[in-house]
Amino acid sequence: MRTCRRALTVLALTLPLAAMGAVPVVDDNSGSAGSSYPPSGYGTAGAYAGGAATTAPSAQGQLFMQLQQMQDEISRLRGMVEVQQNDIQQMKQEALDRYKDLDSRIGAGGAPAAPAANNSTSDGGANAGGAPSTPAAQASQASSEPGDPAKEKLYYDAAFDLIKAKDFDKASQAFAAFLRKYPNSQYAGNAQYWLGEVNLAKGDLQGAGQAFAKVSQLYPKHAKVPDSLYKLADVERRLGHTDKVKGILQQVVAQYPGTSAAQLAQRDLQRL
Repeated sequence: MRTCRRALTVLALTLPLAAMGAVPVVDDNSGSAGSSYPPSGYGTAGAYAGGAATTAPSAQGQLFMQLQQMQDEISRLRGMVEVQQNDIQQMKQEALDRYKDLDSRIGAGGAPAAPAANNSTSDGGANAGGAPSTPAAQASQASSEPGDPAKEKLYYDAAFDLIKAKDFDKASQAFAAFLRKYPNSQYAGNAQYWLGEVNLAKGDLQGAGQAFAKVSQLYPKHAKVPDSLYKLADVERRLGHTDKVKGILQQVVAQYPGTSAAQLAQRDLQRL
């Protein structure tokens, strides 16, 4: 009986040891070429997803591309705005220069110049281009009212006051009306010149050019002729008629030496 018990005890002690010996031992430090980590098949779904991302842009990638396109468009629009701002600034500066020039001329030449011995075109005076004045211009002067110096001066002064008040639209209308009514007035040459200045201040280059040209056409001996020709050259330059500018400036220098207009014309010729 005792022998049987001993046998059972020995058997119970040896079975766990035998079981442990049957479990295979894996060497973690093995450098076998056949082993890999992570095991085969691990993360297959993730690898597939990664491969798909390389062939089609993700939502974040598309958003980045859209933002980049928007930035490029904004940069282009900013460039256009800068160009427009520069153009506007240049136009403002030109307008300011015209106003300053007009103010200086108002201060220096408000009073009409002394009437010429012959203020009409009967002497066959030349216009800005050198051609004689037309009979139509002479006819328009012949149809004027009888002269009344006191009344003419009141009318002229009223028109000139509109320039001082910077009401250029009404000043233009007033000088034009004055010239229609009193084309033979001693103030007519000045009125014709200031009509050109007013139109130039308004930005009416065509009207300014016509008014300045008529000073030499209708009142060739008037003191304002050199200034009107010089201003006519400036108007032609602004209009882009560069082929006419040089001829007018040369005419001022040749026909009116010693005047301030001739000095300015000579300076401009050197710059051409």
